[in-house]
Amino acid sequence: MTLRAPILVFDLDGTLADTARDLIATLNALLAREGLPLVAPSAARSLVGAGARALVERGFAIDGAPLAPERVDPLVRDFLDHYEAHIADETMLFPGALAALDRFASAGFRLAVCTNKPEPLARLLLEKLDAADRFAAICGRGTFPMHKPDPRTLALTIEAAGGDPRRAVMVGDSKTDVDTAKNAGTPVVAVDFGYTDIPVAELAPDRVISHFDELWAAAEAILHPSAFGRT
Repeated sequence: MTLRAPILVFDLDGTLADTARDLIATLNALLAREGLPLVAPSAARSLVGAGARALVERGFAIDGAPLAPERVDPLVRDFLDHYEAHIADETMLFPGALAALDRFASAGFRLAVCTNKPEPLARLLLEKLDAADRFAAICGRGTFPMHKPDPRTLALTIEAAGGDPRRAVMVGDSKTDVDTAKNAGTPVVAVDFGYTDIPVAELAPDRVISHFDELWAAAEAILHPSAFGRT
């Protein structure tokens, strides 16, 4: 029986792409409209990573203006509309990301994205960053009935990309990503340049990297060397 290809599954915000400035700028557009203080881009570590709803709720809460439940949905819709129009004003891929993707693809790996960003926005962003064609599957909030950290999200992403779940590695930047992988029984590499306010080493991933140049060795250490083709 032919084995399916090994696969790397990436989170998006804070892992593949440095999206903080555009996300925080969109949040600040809402806060300014409400006459509230703006938040600094450095706040991304504690605000970003759990989706637009959590970002809006957290952003208003830190300004001392927690939202009544009936206000959340309209503000999230406004957030998404503004963000879609400004999704790649300042966002860029992290250094070395494209080269790493291409190296793994050349070695026969499938590549996929599993994010809590709505799928249409994830696809739009990756298209604007000229990276969408690298991925066999781009799965986000709305792709499946559940989202991270539910392990079925990762399993279904691997299936959608045609990857081998026995030779899969998750790459992420947050507790949500590490929990998703662990819940699924999938090894996980954590990047330490993302948006979590918890040092990723404390989350006990299988490996921690500080640059995409280190991803090849990290994945090789996790997976059997036979999973690797050309180097």
